[in-house]
Amino acid sequence: MDTMTLWHLTGWQFAALAFAALLVGFSKTAVSGANTVSLAIFAAVLPARASTGILLPVLIAGDVLAVLTYRRHAHWPTLWRLFPAVAVGVVVGTLFLVWADDAVVRTSIGVILLFMAGVTVWRRRRTGAGEQPDGAASRAGRVKARSYGVLGGFTTMVANAGGPVMSMYLLSAGFRKLGFLGTSAFFFLIVNVSKLPFSAGLGLIDGRSLLLDAVLVVFVVPGALLGKWAVDRINQRLFERLVIAATVVGGLQLLLA
Repeated sequence: MDTMTLWHLTGWQFAALAFAALLVGFSKTAVSGANTVSLAIFAAVLPARASTGILLPVLIAGDVLAVLTYRRHAHWPTLWRLFPAVAVGVVVGTLFLVWADDAVVRTSIGVILLFMAGVTVWRRRRTGAGEQPDGAASRAGRVKARSYGVLGGFTTMVANAGGPVMSMYLLSAGFRKLGFLGTSAFFFLIVNVSKLPFSAGLGLIDGRSLLLDAVLVVFVVPGALLGKWAVDRINQRLFERLVIAATVVGGLQLLLA
């Protein structure tokens, strides 16, 4: 893999990656979907394809911290409904990466994110409230879970951009703040760990990238602590608006990059 090591980075480049790592920690414990900004920073500083492999261990570190923080709030029936469809999406995403170039990947995911953000806003204005988490047991709920699961697996595999997809699903299912964070924490820890062999097989992770990760993970911790402090001061309505806004920003970044 033609990846950059720590010693090849300028001071400003390393500072940008460190800020992106801090933002990963914040997004995992506060505003899920905000790490699309981190994705854009990594892709700008590092070779685009290599950046996805370097970012993955940083995301996993954030997932571990999020699980430790919100483990009691996870809704496991929702997770079990999602995992089979996500597995399909990861496989499709792996095949997509074999032939797709960076421009196709960015455009595809950007369109998906903006479309789902629009659908979520429309549904919430139409109904005035989301479904309850266990409402996904209906046939329509199962179809929605499978659709979002495939899209989430696909986007997380090709660009580590599954956060906004799952954020839109959990908001549309009516999850409250802590249930949202607890469920997404376990979801992404399991999914991101399962992606490691695929990323290594594609040559996106090697010893040099892991060395850079070992340094960047240090910055994830203060970001997670900042997120935990902030989430206690954000009410539910503002929380939902921030998640949707982060999704829209992430989609636009991918389209305009």
